[in-house]
Amino acid sequence: MTQSDGTTGNGMMTPGAGTLPNVAGLDAAHVAMVRLAAAIAGAGEPAVREALAQALGAVPHEWVEEVILQSYLFAGFPRTLNAAREWRRLSGRAAPVTDEGERFDQAAQWSAAGEATCRVVYGATYERLRHNIRALHPALDAWMIVEGYGKVLSRPQLDLRRRELCIVAACAAAGQDRQLHAHLHGALHAGASVEEVTGTLAAVTDYMAPGNPARYRLLLERVVHQDVH
Repeated sequence: MTQSDGTTGNGMMTPGAGTLPNVAGLDAAHVAMVRLAAAIAGAGEPAVREALAQALGAVPHEWVEEVILQSYLFAGFPRTLNAAREWRRLSGRAAPVTDEGERFDQAAQWSAAGEATCRVVYGATYERLRHNIRALHPALDAWMIVEGYGKVLSRPQLDLRRRELCIVAACAAAGQDRQLHAHLHGALHAGASVEEVTGTLAAVTDYMAPGNPARYRLLLERVVHQDVH
């Protein structure tokens, strides 16, 4: 399905899949997407099954698969594999026979794309990020760019704005404050509106630890102030 520029999907719901919350700033497709990302990152398998059922009729299937695929960067392989297995069962969709993600001869292209995507997300702090990650370990720096921002987050099947909204949801659900701070900036840098980012946090409050919804709203206010000023 072709991506649209606005916050819209196909808008359909599967009967019996549960009711999505109404969230200012997001349509049903985007509410379902960010809730799926949050469930994979921070909830148990029953919640993931429910989120997948809600996404099945509300979100283009290609987008669902991209949300699942990118989850391994933020939730790890076990949670991603469990979500993918449940998605195959629930949707009845077979996996593609081939995918460009298995073509490791494209590492140079992934590296170039990863640098470009990471620059968008981090903006003026990109060079500092690279220095800081390399100081942790040079392999982590290389993997972040080639694997994370290149091979995964630069895939064309889902645009960066939607990816970043899902990353915000995943980091909020997992209680990853440092990464959430970075990707609140990243979502805005990728073209999301303040209303969309606010709506993303509102859509996944039930996946957050007690006290975090209020903390994260304040964090977003600080991020918006920094980006505007």
